[in-house]
Amino acid sequence: MYRHIMSSQEIRLTSTVGGFTADGKLHTLSVWFILALRLMMGIAFLWSGADKLLSGGFNAAGYLQNAPPANGSPAADLFVAMGGTEWFVAFVNVAVPWGEVLIGLGLIVGLLARLAAFWGAFLMLLFYLGNWNVAHGYINGDFAYMLVFLSVAAFGAGRILGLDAAVEQYEAGGQPLIERYPWMRYLLG
Repeated sequence: MYRHIMSSQEIRLTSTVGGFTADGKLHTLSVWFILALRLMMGIAFLWSGADKLLSGGFNAAGYLQNAPPANGSPAADLFVAMGGTEWFVAFVNVAVPWGEVLIGLGLIVGLLARLAAFWGAFLMLLFYLGNWNVAHGYINGDFAYMLVFLSVAAFGAGRILGLDAAVEQYEAGGQPLIERYPWMRYLLG
């Protein structure tokens, strides 16, 4: 059964940055597309991280030292330095697969979705710089995924059929958690 509920108020988005204002109206189906973006990125990252963990063969050193210089990345020297630092490689070998799993799970269940999306965007920025390929322009899949993560965070996608909505309303000291601790808005949503 399909039900279409139209609010008497239209939902408008307005933002001004650097003197320029962007204004738009959300369609009633927008919520489903925002949810789809959150779930798509969650599944992709959970799958990628689980694959790295289950294969047992993930080692970032070779990639860090070889791929960025080979593809002409402007950050090649930084990647090579990271790949030549033993403790950093050991950290990355744990942080990347487990980070991908935790980002994926956070997005799938909608818990700490903004925090998960921020770290997802950060990883995609690093992948963008490391996988540098501008043969077809500066916009590639890594860059596009980074923007998807930022969109998920900006829209507060964890509130859409996600646990963030329940956590925000959890009573702490007689008031909803998000009202008692407003800084949590940066993590939840």
